[in-house]
Amino acid sequence: MFRPICLLAGGLLLSACTGPLSALQPEGPAARGIGTLWWIMLFAGTAIFLAVAAVLMLAFVRPAWLRRFGETRLILWGGLVVPLVILSGLVTAALALGERVLVVGQGEALRIEAMARQWTWRFRYPGGYETDDLLHLPVGRDVDIVLTSADVIHSFWVPRLGGKLDAIPGHVNVIRLRADRPGTYGGVCAEYCGIGHAPMRFSVEAHEEDAFAQAVGLAAASDTATGGEGAR
Repeated sequence: MFRPICLLAGGLLLSACTGPLSALQPEGPAARGIGTLWWIMLFAGTAIFLAVAAVLMLAFVRPAWLRRFGETRLILWGGLVVPLVILSGLVTAALALGERVLVVGQGEALRIEAMARQWTWRFRYPGGYETDDLLHLPVGRDVDIVLTSADVIHSFWVPRLGGKLDAIPGHVNVIRLRADRPGTYGGVCAEYCGIGHAPMRFSVEAHEEDAFAQAVGLAAASDTATGGEGAR
């Protein structure tokens, strides 16, 4: 009886881990690193919880077993050695996987400017072409998103392609993304920025190189037709 309940509960929990904003369905190297770290932390946290729960249960059900182990050894191993080993492993994994998110020293990349304002995103491509709430990316190519804000602090996040980074007024931040295959991915502002924060979303369309150039060209044509107010 217990096993079916656990399987059902696990299925219900994991059923919410899909969709255009799911960080557990990565489509880029940075997002895969973040997803892998999430799973490592989940399993490590679960192991720690089960170990502590087991010791607590023994303290109530079989206290004599714990007395045989000895107070000094129990504190030394349970309170110092085991947590130190686990935490060292987590820190090592975080540092190693976190390198995939960093931009510094990773070579050249296409640069696209992202200007946040209440409550929309405007993206500017090389050549001055612009789109509103729609970001075009080439597949298989590193892209540096240059973030800034026109009013308050916002946060740029495309869960399936990478981590999140703040867009700050008067300051420039850069986050690197790469899409491994064509598709449409969801993006959000992950920092509360006012009453219009909840619907402040945008879409990311990843194209093959030729299709990307065509999409940016269509954006340019739309800019010309609308007097330079951007394309959707």
